[in-house]
Amino acid sequence: MKTRRLLAAAAVLTVVTAATSAGCYGPLRLTPSDHAAVLADQRLQAEHPATPGPYEVRRLYYGSGTDRRRPEYRDSVSIVTETVDASKLVSLGETAKERNGYWGFTPKEFPINGRAWYPAGESRDDRPFPLVLIVHGNHNMKDFSDPGYGYLGELLASRGFVFASVDMNFINGGIRNENDGRGWFLLKHIDAFKEFAADDSTPFFGRIDFDRIALIGHSRGGEAVGHAAAFNRLSRYPDDASLEFDFNHGIRGIIAIAPVDGQYLPTGRLVPVENVNYMVFHGSHDGDVTSFHGLRLYNRLEFTDGGDYFKTSIYMYRANHGQWNTVWGNKDNGPRSARRLDLRGLIDGEAQRQFARIYISAFLETTLRDNPDYMPMFRDHRAIGGWLPETMYITQFESSAFRPLAAFEEDIDVTTGTAHGVKLRGDSLGVWREELLDLRSQNRPTTSSSQQNNALWLGWNNHIAGDGDALGTPASYAVLLPDALGAEWGLSATSRLDLQLAAVEGRPGPRRSGDEDQGQDDDAARVARERDDGAREEGEEDEEPVDLSVVVTDADGEAASVRLSDYGPIRRPLEMVVRRRNDAASFDNQWELVLQSFSIPLADLVEANPAFDPARPREIRLLFDRTAAGTVVVDDIGFSDRWPDS
Repeated sequence: MKTRRLLAAAAVLTVVTAATSAGCYGPLRLTPSDHAAVLADQRLQAEHPATPGPYEVRRLYYGSGTDRRRPEYRDSVSIVTETVDASKLVSLGETAKERNGYWGFTPKEFPINGRAWYPAGESRDDRPFPLVLIVHGNHNMKDFSDPGYGYLGELLASRGFVFASVDMNFINGGIRNENDGRGWFLLKHIDAFKEFAADDSTPFFGRIDFDRIALIGHSRGGEAVGHAAAFNRLSRYPDDASLEFDFNHGIRGIIAIAPVDGQYLPTGRLVPVENVNYMVFHGSHDGDVTSFHGLRLYNRLEFTDGGDYFKTSIYMYRANHGQWNTVWGNKDNGPRSARRLDLRGLIDGEAQRQFARIYISAFLETTLRDNPDYMPMFRDHRAIGGWLPETMYITQFESSAFRPLAAFEEDIDVTTGTAHGVKLRGDSLGVWREELLDLRSQNRPTTSSSQQNNALWLGWNNHIAGDGDALGTPASYAVLLPDALGAEWGLSATSRLDLQLAAVEGRPGPRRSGDEDQGQDDDAARVARERDDGAREEGEEDEEPVDLSVVVTDADGEAASVRLSDYGPIRRPLEMVVRRRNDAASFDNQWELVLQSFSIPLADLVEANPAFDPARPREIRLLFDRTAAGTVVVDDIGFSDRWPDS
């Protein structure tokens, strides 16, 4: 069976039916691949990751044993912990006296409190159990957040993970610039578990594998897991070198749920993260963190040490901010949210949490247990369409084996690529430029609204002006490779051609007769360039679905072609209305531009043309032959080795 058939026809993904009218929630644009037939033998051949596992689940609290506000951490602790001094990382500002009075402690003696779920009995694979910690984000400090992830604790403990939801409610509320403290605090909880595992009076004695650790964070906690991954490798605190770090824990993966980004800026820069597996997901109808800020860490995360890593992002249509946590629910702006937020179109909360169970469990099986069975779902959600709640998804994926030909980051020359000797060429394009991608809104006034990522914009119109329905030669965009690249990179039929792409609204005007060159520059084209920002003009008819061919030619001139939509959905941005009043004035756009990843096995090109040599590619061409006119945004064109996903 072809890999593309597995991904293209795996599931029906339709719109949830909670929308009350097109006027409240903009029209959805289902692509043909969204309506693909469901065939049992084309689903992912793996165990459903949200199925409870074979272990009996046990639970306990660990903490100070003296907590004034949390009886579970006062009266019910099974393991008493020492406090830690977080005063160099967390400042309470003008609220210090009130907050310290309420909690009964200051940042100099923060408690290590948490609720743990763990498997009973011995491990069935003769290895200690992996450790997974989750941290909540900012919320009303008196409406305690840490119980809200019990649904994950029950599932993961049954599947053989030690799971803890850590208490950081005492740094919630109206303070700022504390996310470095959240990240550091997570690492101190790992320190505590090392003490538990060394103590034969605890149920964790000798039962935790500290080389297999994952951290999960929600909202501000989603930013904090990146800080934890960075601090884990540092010897001193960036903002005050008198605070020494000595962690070096075996953190293999971090997961960010609807994270913020840039709340903590050491030396005025976004925190760099490297050499860790990363998954981030976000809901389109998030009424708190209203942009997909986790894309920024996705884009700046680097793999530098030659290890096997991957990163993936999933954008879930009609999911909100709070329903990932059972305490927070659907009211992203507090108890009076219904006055400000339009809650009618949200996906059901249990369905949203089922998505979290599926993806989190699969990510942990992959990264902490080295199980490759779930890899296809991170590349393309349609591989598990029958498992997922019915809504729309956009997925991104990149492995450490990826090598970019053109990432559009390195310079302002639109004719040169990222890899040495790569040239870029356009033919008959009405739009051709490289540009920084924006988020739909800023999360904080001091934080940039960009995705911190450049991409390529291409627009075309194959119609000939003044000649009725006549079409010219299809426009195209080509990546030209140097002769030796295939050999240097060891390309073969087991390699993949990867890229990211999304369609947007707007299209250039018809090209002039005989205008088959590097791009036209007439008034219609200039108007198109002004309009290709993803939005429709009032009264404009819907444009036809976008599709294109990917044509790869080898050194002998043998060309092989595939249809891009066979490898993922090609959508225009998903429209959403989050707020009841003045929503259009609240955001730059009524959509978020999230690109979809496409991964084409070179074996499929050999199947399309057996004479094609995958070891010697010379040209990759995006050929706009399947849609007469349109605009797309493209990023990260390159090759990767095949991940062991089958």
